Amino acid sequence: MKNNGIKFGKYFKEYRLSNVMAMIKNNSKSPLICADDCKGKLVVITGATSGIGYAVARKFASKGADLICINRNKERSEALKHEIESVYKVKCDYILADFSSMDDTHQAAHRLLEIEKPIDIIIHNAGIYLTKRQITSNGIEKVFMVNYLSSFIMNDILKEKLKCQGKCRILLVNSEGHRFAAWGMRFDDLDWSKRRYSGLKSYGTAKLAELLAMLKFDEYFRGSGVTINAMHPGAVKTATGQDNGPLYKWFKKNVLDKTLNPVSVAAEAIYYLGVSEDLETCSGEFFNLTTLEEPAPPALDDENASVLWEISLKMGNLNE
Repeated sequence: MKNNGIKFGKYFKEYRLSNVMAMIKNNSKSPLICADDCKGKLVVITGATSGIGYAVARKFASKGADLICINRNKERSEALKHEIESVYKVKCDYILADFSSMDDTHQAAHRLLEIEKPIDIIIHNAGIYLTKRQITSNGIEKVFMVNYLSSFIMNDILKEKLKCQGKCRILLVNSEGHRFAAWGMRFDDLDWSKRRYSGLKSYGTAKLAELLAMLKFDEYFRGSGVTINAMHPGAVKTATGQDNGPLYKWFKKNVLDKTLNPVSVAAEAIYYLGVSEDLETCSGEFFNLTTLEEPAPPALDDENASVLWEISLKMGNLNE
């Protein structure tokens, strides 16, 4: 029978209450702090003009790193460049790209490919959350494209460059939300044309896809000095959801945001994961902030990871 990604029986047997309890416990922990500097390193950050990405850009710049930020908005990118360079005296370049656009994503990746200087750290932070289904001009569900396929495309295009460098850390700003795709991915319905659209499940599917692809990238990079890890940034206050309707925006502003932590918490965790010598060889792992954690069973399915890899190459217009 053809594998459509859903494996209820298999995953049901693999779920452990202890893992759920560990996740709940880890959610209340503070991130480990890395005091090391980052002088002379080149850090690429996607979605750096607001929220977690903005806090991360300031954190790395304050530690001496040069930045390349990939953002949608030119005016905000210019403002970020001016702020970072004037306050921290480091270099802050930017590339304009909308990650819901296949062409923009490819062009941004090839811009990075042309850079002669080695890239030390890549932080895939850009993401969206939608309550209504949207399809991109390339026929791809928008959350899947922005939250997963764009980072897959960039990593795939850059993978030979990074491997030849002999050193780089790739960080995926993922989410405990991958657990919303509790029984796996619907490979036969990634555009949600056969099911009722769910914002939580769509988001969970994209984050699950990112973790599955991480398994294959980790396999590819093994022994090269390049590492790839994913992390849940904690329950922090961001601008995610601005593309949704007034009801969601009101609920987020008046209910959700009042219970959330500042984005500086996530920035500290990402800095630790990107710089700490303790994680120099750590790869293929999932962290809740800086605490190592086992993701949900569907995220550990190597068979589905291989299926997704082939699907992603075709969806992303990548010739291999």
